[in-house]
Amino acid sequence: MAAPFAVPLAAQETAVESGTGAVLRGLDKVNGESRDIEIGRGETGTVFGLDIALSDCRYPAENPTGDAFAYLTIWERGAAQAAFEGWMIASSPALNALDHSRYDIWVLRCITP
Repeated sequence: MAAPFAVPLAAQETAVESGTGAVLRGLDKVNGESRDIEIGRGETGTVFGLDIALSDCRYPAENPTGDAFAYLTIWERGAAQAAFEGWMIASSPALNALDHSRYDIWVLRCITP
């Protein structure tokens, strides 16, 4: 298992900066509803039945609208154990995805200053 805040390999190839937060999209696979939420760095947000904590969101320094890498901890409301913890990459959401029977979460972009 990688170190908790190890930067993904693609991000190591270029200079990155941390955003002030991230824009995420949640999908309820049962009813087909999707919602976008903004979460500030160091904050926790809620979408559907999931709580999502954002530790960091990084993006290429030369291209703020480029690929986003967000370190998320996701758990079902009221659960003690996280359902997901790690980096999610906007351009490759399936590379390291939340494995949940009802909900999907993925990163859209970082919020830049």
